[in-house]
Amino acid sequence: MRPQRDYSDTPGMLRLSKLMSELGLCSRREADEWIENGWVLVDGVRIDTLGTKVRPDQRIELDPAAQAMQQKQVTILIHKTVGYVSGQAEDGYQPAVTLVTPENRWEGDASGIAFSIAHLRTLAPAGRLDIDSTGLLVLTQDGRVAKQLVGGHSGVDKEYLVRVTYGGISTDVEQHFPAASLALLCHGLELDDVPLKPASVTWQNGEQLRFVLREGKKRQIRRMCELVGLHVVGLKRVRIGQVSLGALPAGQWRYLAADEAF
Repeated sequence: MRPQRDYSDTPGMLRLSKLMSELGLCSRREADEWIENGWVLVDGVRIDTLGTKVRPDQRIELDPAAQAMQQKQVTILIHKTVGYVSGQAEDGYQPAVTLVTPENRWEGDASGIAFSIAHLRTLAPAGRLDIDSTGLLVLTQDGRVAKQLVGGHSGVDKEYLVRVTYGGISTDVEQHFPAASLALLCHGLELDDVPLKPASVTWQNGEQLRFVLREGKKRQIRRMCELVGLHVVGLKRVRIGQVSLGALPAGQWRYLAADEAF
C-alpha cells in the first residue's frame, strides 16, 4: 500500500467526507462508512482514516465494494396522505415510511425491483411534506439523491396544486384576488427576514393555484399565502424535478425506476 500523505496543515484543505458529499458522490454518513472500510482512494491511495483532509482538486475513486453497495440502494416514491409525518413519528402521528409494505405497493410499479426488508434500513425522507399536505414524498437510501433534493444548493423544482379561499370566499377566488398580490407570491415576499427565491405561481382554476418552487422552507406555501390574505384548504405536491406523482394512488408507493431521474 502506498503511504498516506498528510495534507492536514495545507491551506484550503477539506475533510474527505465533506468533499465527497459536495461532489455528489454520496452522503457524509456514507462517506465516513466507506472511508472506515477502506473503500475510498485519493490519487490512487486507499484512505481509511476518518477526518482525513484532501485538496479539492485531488482525484477521488470508489472501491467496487462501495459501488456495489450504492447500486443496491433504493429510492421510494410515496403518495402521502393527510395524517402522516415525513420523518420520525411525532405527537402520536405515524411516519410515512410505515406505508411502505408489500400490501401497499402500487400494482403499476414497473421498476422490476423485488421488495426486501433491507430496503427499509436507513431509508430517510429527501425533503418534507407537512402532515396536513398530500402528494409526492421521496424516501431514499441513496445519499446522492438526498443531496440532489435537499439543501440550499438544490436546483430541483417542485410543483404543488393549492386550493385556497380569500376573505371567506371559496369559489371564483381568482376574480377577487388582486393581481398585485399574485405578483408578490411570485417574487417579493420574505420569511423569517430572508427574501424568498422567485417562484412560478399561476391560477390552475378559480379556486386552485399552481406553485413551482426551487426551495423548501418549513410550511413555505402556507406561510406565503397567509402573507397575502389567502387561506390554504388543500395542498398537494404533484412533481419533483422530472418525476411526477402520476397515477400513483393515495397511500401507495413504488420504486424509482433505473431509467428515472430527478
